[in-house]
Amino acid sequence: MNANTERAREVGKAAVKQARSNVRGSLRRRLADVLRADPDVLANAIELGLVRREWVDDPTGEPMSAASPVEVMQRFLEREVERRPSILSELGLSAIQILSSRGTESEDRGSERPVPLAVVFTDLEGFTRFTEREGDEAAHDLLQRHTVAVGPIVRSRGGTIVKRLGDGLLLTFPGPEAAVLAALELVQASPEPLPMRAGVHWGEAFESRDDVVGHDVNVAARVADVARGGEVLATVATRNAVQGLYGRVEFGRPGRRKVKGLDEPIQVCQVRRVGPPTLELEALRADRSEPVDAEAHSD
Repeated sequence: MNANTERAREVGKAAVKQARSNVRGSLRRRLADVLRADPDVLANAIELGLVRREWVDDPTGEPMSAASPVEVMQRFLEREVERRPSILSELGLSAIQILSSRGTESEDRGSERPVPLAVVFTDLEGFTRFTEREGDEAAHDLLQRHTVAVGPIVRSRGGTIVKRLGDGLLLTFPGPEAAVLAALELVQASPEPLPMRAGVHWGEAFESRDDVVGHDVNVAARVADVARGGEVLATVATRNAVQGLYGRVEFGRPGRRKVKGLDEPIQVCQVRRVGPPTLELEALRADRSEPVDAEAHSD
């Protein structure tokens, strides 16, 4: 085979590869356009992990989804339990635990080494006074509305609701960017009339199926403690780790805060959104709460 023939073959292979890439790119763009045309379908697809928010913004350059089939099922079950707590008795608690467990059997026993993750704590400012003033039934109804509202936001950012702590949440995210954006959206979706506050820290922690532990988890909790209602505070470690949010999120000047339980002050800064979300998903923040079961939530 002479050099010209070999060159022609390589050119042909490159042309076929490029043509396939163009076709795939065109199909991805068309699919993204179809999803954008129906915000509710799009919101559901993102919440369940079928597509990523970033992919919808850039369908030819970003991976379509990072969620495994098991993770998609987990998100679906979490959402259904939030909307209809009685499903626990219909399916059986053991079935929910098996289907929604995270990771492999060894991972469920607990990670042997700390893993990098972003930890977010939230709570509702004034919840105790609200309960005293309005009564237990009103407080319960508020928490039910809150539960239904926060789940889609957390899942749409790839996060996990590790625990519900009364009126607070312990959340984890695979990256600091997702944690910061989710915290801002959660605060924006605070249940009337109580403002939410949030603390974000990027570090390491030991994970199990139903908990995360470690010094960095404690730091995130203390950051939330010093935040005000309607405010998101992040550690300097979080700010330094964040990438790709320029023009969308702004970090304020760091300040040293002395907090209970930690010997050394921690450096925190206020976080606020300075531009519109890259992908506006009103369906995630709108009232998607079909009538919630009257039965008490299992948490």
